[in-house]
Amino acid sequence: MDNAYDILKARGFVEQVSDEEGLRATLSRPTTFYIGYDPTATSFHVGNLLTIMAMAHMQRCGHRPIALMGGGTGMIGDPSGKTEMRQLLAPEQIQRNLQALRGQIGRYVDLSEGRGLMVNNADWLLELNYIAFLRDIGRHFSVNRMLAAEAYRTRLEAGLSFIEFNYQLLQAYDFLHLYREHGCVLQMGGNDQWGNILAGVELIRRVEGGEAFALTFPLLTTSSGAKMGKSAQGAVWLDAEMLSPYDFYQFWINTEDADVERFLRIYTFLPLEEIERLGRLQGAEIRQAKEVLAYEVTRLTHGAEEADKAREASRSLFGAGEASEVMPTSEVEASRLQAGIPAVELFAEVGLANSRSEARRLIQQGGAYLNGEPVDSPDAVVTADALQDGALVLRAGKKRYHRVVVAE
Repeated sequence: MDNAYDILKARGFVEQVSDEEGLRATLSRPTTFYIGYDPTATSFHVGNLLTIMAMAHMQRCGHRPIALMGGGTGMIGDPSGKTEMRQLLAPEQIQRNLQALRGQIGRYVDLSEGRGLMVNNADWLLELNYIAFLRDIGRHFSVNRMLAAEAYRTRLEAGLSFIEFNYQLLQAYDFLHLYREHGCVLQMGGNDQWGNILAGVELIRRVEGGEAFALTFPLLTTSSGAKMGKSAQGAVWLDAEMLSPYDFYQFWINTEDADVERFLRIYTFLPLEEIERLGRLQGAEIRQAKEVLAYEVTRLTHGAEEADKAREASRSLFGAGEASEVMPTSEVEASRLQAGIPAVELFAEVGLANSRSEARRLIQQGGAYLNGEPVDSPDAVVTADALQDGALVLRAGKKRYHRVVVAE
């Protein structure tokens, strides 16, 4: 069995680790580990996907993953990396989110027949006797040490609620519970979780005299400094209802050149030798590497059929401007097209601009296209004469397309 730690490190997953040699030795045999997810939305996004891919790589090396769903901690909200308190979710919304997230994890990680587990910390946290919890668990935590942690220190001036201050204790208790119930000895998470994970390692040592490990992933940004997982349209969701497979594919095909090899290492299962070959491509050939990245991630997330459709649509659009049914599509009434629709109105209506004034600026700057041709005036009007095979293709800049068809 290849050592999973070396694989994660070679692919760029490792930011910090509590005991590198100890963890490598532990991972030479089947090991149970966990990653936690608070149910703040009905879908994961590509930032979460980094952690899910790490889980999948670990499982492929023979280790057992536990996906911990934070039905209990989600009722508080993790202050890590936040400048203000999270909005508290209603229990009913948390349950709806949990149901949606369960299905997404299963696309990447095998949860059948004990190969992997999905558990909900509400099952043990909501039953805690608070006084007994403080006596048994809280006494192992130093307030001074907690206040020195970055997650809490950065919040002190803005205000840190008492309910948030409890979060580290609960996350550490999760680790202890999974250690006791499932023999879990490794917690992994984003680098903003470093202090919380170490608290769990220390709690296991103090309470059980056991050895456990912490490993964190880098908080990814693009080469231009943008937060990974954000696009012009907002978060890059894994749910096809929240972001179409075509738009998902487009997000990856438009990866900055400097990020392609790094993202291939993290977001695909391609062999490292192939990734290094793709990473050496330069100039116009880098498009090939971007296409491989976009196809592989879309296939993992939405299946081969949707990935094939998205790739075909993207290829047809690259320099051609041809319409595709896979492209985001809006309908307009035939009567409106017959009368003529101002271009600024149409670009704003389909979401390629946030307002008419923004659409006007887009046209003035030469960034608006109709069927592959620049829209030459902010006063231009789009009529039925522009239809090609029953559709219009609008484009904003080099990357954002939208198809318009006549309503039946």
